[in-house]
Parts: sequence; structure tokens; C-alpha cells
Amino acid sequence: MSQFSSRWQKSPNDGLGTRIKDTVRSPGPLKPRLEQATRQIQVQISKLDATSAKLRERDASIFNKVVASIQKHDTAHANILANELAEVRKMNKMVTQAKLALEQITLRLNTVQELGDIVVTLSPAMGVIRNVRSGLVSVIPEAEHEIGEISGLLSSILVDAGQLGSGVINFESANEEADKILAEAGAVAEQRMRDKFPDLPTSVPTGTESTTGFS
Repeated sequence: MSQFSSRWQKSPNDGLGTRIKDTVRSPGPLKPRLEQATRQIQVQISKLDATSAKLRERDASIFNKVVASIQKHDTAHANILANELAEVRKMNKMVTQAKLALEQITLRLNTVQELGDIVVTLSPAMGVIRNVRSGLVSVIPEAEHEIGEISGLLSSILVDAGQLGSGVINFESANEEADKILAEAGAVAEQRMRDKFPDLPTSVPTGTESTTGFS
């Protein structure tokens, strides 16, 4: 555990020779790297918030156009707009689910205090990050690179933590936990969509159903 303590957060009293050796051996102590990853995830959460706000504005605009078309008895135009609205709501649900999942990961990273916590926390977090990354590509293309950097950082921390510890990563359990986080985020996102957005008039078919973009 003393080895972990030194790798968790370096003491300013470490000698120059020790610091040089540690720099060669590892990208750096674990705690600052975890804090960096948390900050990067929080940046992505803020971007998702901004994207969701834009989608809500677009949703309101299209919804009003659908209603106007119905009032004019322009069914063909109303159907086209209704399908467009369904796609906007599908994207917003994807963004909301991603945001909620990343918030869960941030909360978990903030509780990490010991070596065992790192392995238990980061293993499912990696699965969530990968899933969020693939789900957001069609909505926020730049997220693929940015979330990829976060994934790489967390992966390197997990590898270092695994080398320091004696435990073996239980990938089956980690995958189950990742699926649970995503499912919970999806359920909350679905409920928020129902609460925030009005249903279309029943006379207008919505075309495609709103579904989650994660698998």
C-alpha cells in the first residue's frame, strides 16, 4: 500500500532521483490524472447541456410548425415535420442519456480513495465511456475525439492501478455495472423527455419511434 500511496499523490519532499525514475516508469501519480479525467468529463457534460438546449429550441420551433400545418389542413407537410421532430427528440434523448451517464461516472471518480476503488470504479466506467462515445458520434462528431482522449487517460490509470494491485479485474461484473448505469440513465432520460416535451396531436403520425442511441 505504501507503493500505491507514493503513486497516488507525490510528496513535494521526494528527491530528484526518485522523481526522475517515477517519471520514466509512469505518466504520473494516479490522483492528479484522475482529477484531470474528471475535469475533462465535466467539460463534456457542459457541452452536452449546451447541445440539449439547442435541441430543445429546435424542438419547440418544429412543434409549432406542425401545429400550424395541422391548422391549415396541410397533412403532408405536417407529416414531414412530425418525422423531423421525432428525429430531434431521438437525438435529445441520446444527449440526455449520455449526460446522465457521465454524471454518474464523475460522482464515482470523486469517491475514489484507495487502489481497490480505482479498479472497481474504472472498469465499468470504461464501458460507459466507450458506449457514450459511439452513441454521440452522429450528434456531436467532435465528441468522438474528445471522449476518446478521456477513455485513453482512464485506460492508462486502470493499467497502472492493476500493476500496483494484486487483484484481477472482473470484466463480466464490470460490463454488468456499465449496462446498469446506462439503463438507469436511459430510463431517467425517457422520463424527462415525457415531462418536458408535449405530445404531437394524435392525427399526425410520428414516423420513427424515439429510441436510445446506445447499445
